Amino acid sequence: MRSGLPRVAATTAPATLPPPLPGLDPAWSRLVTVPGGADGRSGVTDRHDRTWHLLDTAASLDVLGARPVGTLLCVHGNPTWSYLWRSVAQRTLDVARAGGPAWRVVAVDQLDMGFSERTGVQRGLAQRVTDLGALTDALGLTGPVVTLGHDWGGVVSLGWAVDHPDLVVGVATCNTAVHQPADAPIPAPLRLALRPGVLGRGTVLTPAFLETTLAIAHPKLDRAVADAFRAPYRGAARRGGIGGFVADIPVDDDHASAPELDRIATGVAALDVPALLLWGPRDPVFLERYLDDLLTRLPHADVHRFEGAGHLLPEDVDVAGTVTDWLGDRLPEGTVPIGPEPSLQARPSPRWRGAPEPAGGAHLPAAPADASRPLWAALDELRDDDGPALVEMATPGGVRTVSWRLLARRVDQIAAGLGVVGVRTGDRVSLLVTPGADLTAVLYACVRIGAVVVVADAGLGLRGLTRAVRGARPDWIVGALPGLSAARALGWPGRRIATVALPTPARRALGVSHTLAEVARAGAARLAAGGALPDAPTPDSTAAVLFTSGSTGPAKGVVYTHGQLGAVRDALATQYGVGTGTGLVAGFAPFALLGPALGARSVAPDMDVTAPRTLTATAVAEAVRAADATVVFLSPAAIANVVATASALTEADRTALRRVELFLSAGAPVADSLLAAATELMPNATAHTPYGMTEGLLMTDVDLDGVRAAAGVAGVAGDGVCVGVPAAGVTVRIAPLDADGAATGALTDTAGVTGEIVVAAPHVRDRYDKLWRTDRASRLGVDDPRGHRTGDVGHLDEAGRLWVEGRLQHVVTTPEGVLTPVGPEQRIERVPGVRRAGVTGIGPAGTQQVVAVVETVAPQRRPGLAAPTVASAVRAAAGVPVAAVLVVPVLPTDVRHNSKIDRTRLGRWASSVLAGGRMVRP
Repeated sequence: MRSGLPRVAATTAPATLPPPLPGLDPAWSRLVTVPGGADGRSGVTDRHDRTWHLLDTAASLDVLGARPVGTLLCVHGNPTWSYLWRSVAQRTLDVARAGGPAWRVVAVDQLDMGFSERTGVQRGLAQRVTDLGALTDALGLTGPVVTLGHDWGGVVSLGWAVDHPDLVVGVATCNTAVHQPADAPIPAPLRLALRPGVLGRGTVLTPAFLETTLAIAHPKLDRAVADAFRAPYRGAARRGGIGGFVADIPVDDDHASAPELDRIATGVAALDVPALLLWGPRDPVFLERYLDDLLTRLPHADVHRFEGAGHLLPEDVDVAGTVTDWLGDRLPEGTVPIGPEPSLQARPSPRWRGAPEPAGGAHLPAAPADASRPLWAALDELRDDDGPALVEMATPGGVRTVSWRLLARRVDQIAAGLGVVGVRTGDRVSLLVTPGADLTAVLYACVRIGAVVVVADAGLGLRGLTRAVRGARPDWIVGALPGLSAARALGWPGRRIATVALPTPARRALGVSHTLAEVARAGAARLAAGGALPDAPTPDSTAAVLFTSGSTGPAKGVVYTHGQLGAVRDALATQYGVGTGTGLVAGFAPFALLGPALGARSVAPDMDVTAPRTLTATAVAEAVRAADATVVFLSPAAIANVVATASALTEADRTALRRVELFLSAGAPVADSLLAAATELMPNATAHTPYGMTEGLLMTDVDLDGVRAAAGVAGVAGDGVCVGVPAAGVTVRIAPLDADGAATGALTDTAGVTGEIVVAAPHVRDRYDKLWRTDRASRLGVDDPRGHRTGDVGHLDEAGRLWVEGRLQHVVTTPEGVLTPVGPEQRIERVPGVRRAGVTGIGPAGTQQVVAVVETVAPQRRPGLAAPTVASAVRAAAGVPVAAVLVVPVLPTDVRHNSKIDRTRLGRWASSVLAGGRMVRP
């Protein structure tokens, strides 16, 4: 035993059965005595018989008449016990009861922990792995077995898996680590716990270590559940194992357990079985670097990061459901899948849960792409052209124009220079640069050498950016001063390249290793010396991780392959005729970055890209004039301000705007009145409003005449926003809603059926990054590998046009039935004096009451109940029973578009204020 542990840690006590505890079926508990003689590799010999407490669902499966397809061997960490896996035991039984695969759960209490025997022997890692093997031998456990571990139980379970390759068909872990890097200290909480004056007092003599662990659950544990975790550790005599576990952490290579940890780490890399890595990013001990390490050893693993969750992952989130879904997808019969790794990813799930059958897994084959035309093909074709490729309107020295010749040369130089400084194929490069020449050059340079660009715009805010960058785990960060400052202050990972020259003290303070100019010079020197760029990446290689706006929850990383980005380019070119020679005003970052791929000269107007409402009509006119643009793409919020500032236009500005032939707006529903107002400023332009999302930028399209024609169709007006017919190569179907507002129906293209919108196209994303559960949900019931459940709800009409009625998570389930919000909102917005409306539901599902929250044309200074006349008019217009009408100065919207109303936030706010809470702004 390491120094610092008190003598009380050596106390012995027999194993016992736990008392009645919430969520724990007494039928699962059993005591198993294991014959002595289990020798650990540490040299510790324990010749005594030892009795374990464990949870075992075998008897419960017998009652159900279900024959197990395999065993799920669950191992807890410190300072928990098998109670941690009660939800897994229950969920597996529920699955078996529903006719799904029956997995037996064996969840152990490690010796000296939980209700197992207190042995009085200090048990190192090697001994614990040996102990677990002796127990499974005593149980007569045969394959197939999937291990599931948490904390140091993850290490023990993986050690068992390494030792039993003939039995193991899969491994799963929650927040664990198998390697401590030599160049990084162990996490601060463990350093504190290991201090000689703290170790025994904090882990054994007092319950401080236990209580701290329970306190960091998200959300806070129910008192009865917390007491259940405390139950086996009442009194110092019962807590010796907690202190022993902490003392056994290999802090350096001299620690007695370091060789065993190294053995397990090496063995894990040789495990050729399906793997699932579940992670809570708010864990203060198991930091994300440990997840990175596990992924280097298990590169084929499915990964899901639960944003907002922490160390006690099975208590914070639905680990049980995720594990059973994963078992159903990857090992439906409990056997090892046959064939190479891609077949593991595409193995379908059975229909045992009564849900639609999923199509595929995390990594589906990319759509066919023309390998001869990579994303940078237009740059190569125009590299001798001195015409403008990019025009920047807001540089400090005034308007800046970059030619195709200069852009192509700069991309080549940076691409070569990135190789010189150490950027390799597959490295992730986070781009914290505002749209412009630098961002464009770095992005195409990264894509050219096969590095993966990570793009999360500043509109996410510091908190959202931190989640995105930490989740993406870039190897490199390329940034301007604001981005680099945030990266340093907030501890974002990645080596740093600055886009601007910095004094030596600033470089040192920000951790900058290179500047972009230095990278370009190094690349130019390599090319001048006869060096060549690497071979072009293949179409199915990963090209980018693009983050969503975060308007419906934490921003998600959307993974695109080179082939899929090429398909996006081709879809835009086909749909709108944008190509070489086209002048494009791009007030929306994705289109600004795709301009060079299309061969279009692109201009970024003078605006704050994090606040689209800052764009003025004058700035648009100046941008059109600077690039001789014929195409303009703006967000709905930007259009609203452009229209509002039109009075400042000069005659020269209006003349410039008359050159525009095509006007596009997307990102949120656009009212026909706003499109009409915009076309008054651009009278020769055809106004289009495409429908898409980060996961698929162009799914449908409609022009203003189409919107007006649709509005005149009987039985359709007011039922949502018409977004037109599918774009070329796109299929749109609907998954009908059930009475609970869930999209459970079989996909259909029948007119008039409301449900979740499901799209399929060659230019739909490949997958979500480290979000296996989310990715799986986005494919359920989709029979096309290029398919995606959008999370939007709507319907198709008789003409094949798509109407969007809101978000699936915003569907209101009233006593009268399911209600989608957009239709009532549109009707309310026709009330004189109402500028904008948001409809939400409050109360329990199935009995929710509708609440309307409105902005008025003359803004109200404080939130409150609507005046009786306004409330009466709103109720009359809504077309559905409305329980309350509230007025706010401004409705909450997303940051990127400043357009999408945050109905979830509105619902929480309305519930609070109507229950007597403070009448604050939502």
